[in-house]
Amino acid sequence: MPGFTPQRLHEFTRSVVAALGSRDPEPALVADQLIRANLCGHDSHGIGMLPLYVDAASTGGLRVNAEPETIIDSGSIVVLDGQHGFGQVMGHRAMKTGIERVADHGVALIGLRNSFHIGRIGHWGEQAAAAGMVSLHFVNVAGHEPMVAPYGGASARFGTNPVCIAIPAAGQGEPLALLDMATSTIALGKTRVAKNKGEQVPEGTLLDPAGRLTTDPNVMWDDGPSGALVAMGDHKGSGLALMCEILGAALLGGDTIDPRYERSGSVINSMLTILIDPAAVGDPAGLQRDTHGFLDYVKQSALREGFNEVLVPGEPEARSRHERAREVPIDDATVGELNAAAARVGVDLLR
Repeated sequence: MPGFTPQRLHEFTRSVVAALGSRDPEPALVADQLIRANLCGHDSHGIGMLPLYVDAASTGGLRVNAEPETIIDSGSIVVLDGQHGFGQVMGHRAMKTGIERVADHGVALIGLRNSFHIGRIGHWGEQAAAAGMVSLHFVNVAGHEPMVAPYGGASARFGTNPVCIAIPAAGQGEPLALLDMATSTIALGKTRVAKNKGEQVPEGTLLDPAGRLTTDPNVMWDDGPSGALVAMGDHKGSGLALMCEILGAALLGGDTIDPRYERSGSVINSMLTILIDPAAVGDPAGLQRDTHGFLDYVKQSALREGFNEVLVPGEPEARSRHERAREVPIDDATVGELNAAAARVGVDLLR
């Protein structure tokens, strides 16, 4: 499998985005988030998304250089409309606004509705944690056909509707703990990665078009009726996905995946974010002490058969960043897709 330096991937991403007509700082913000996802081990949300972005820009589903519109500005509450612009720009603006409001109010509620794909949600938790803030994020996925079946259902009714919670570390920097998860057993992008690698997905994660369990990722990508992702945790994940749709979109006036809204094949996200200054509700030093102590206690658990350690949220990403600091593996099929996109916009191929 080919490997590339993070710097080369960042340069390539900036070049492709700039070739779409994007003005600074947009190309860098897009590249920052996509390559960060690869570094964190989440290739499903990394540079492999670029071909989708190129397609969406050509069809109007993605509006290059769009600016967010302020819908509500009421002290600690702000709602922005993303205008179908780059989610990396809209998410960054939403978090920056929220961090500023927390400084004044101790807490902030920030709504971002109707943005194009906002990518890996952990990126926004990391932005908040770097500013010393606790954050909670509830996100919906609309603009296309649903892809996750509700518990007990054979046909899709949800998007992958992620949830993220981030706890800052002392001195800020990387979060002390970062939970970032889809409410499906796997993200749709992981089926794309498996398809491109010629691999199967884990058992219990996919349904075929007839509603039967399968490990074949192609059921999500073949022409004709699509399969469906399985909600994580049975009724629990299904219920959480439903609440993400309501809190992340319906509450803010964003598009839901209800068929009354347009399904053009785009990827539209809305996100409800709650930011909290630890000093506004307690003792920041106590938060650090007790969180460290609790995480250590959790990791010292006796191990189940087949496991060699207990991991806490954020640990896999931190390890991946260390392992991939010099070289990020990208499978041949994804490289081919990236180079086809590069050729479309007239930039140098990824080599």
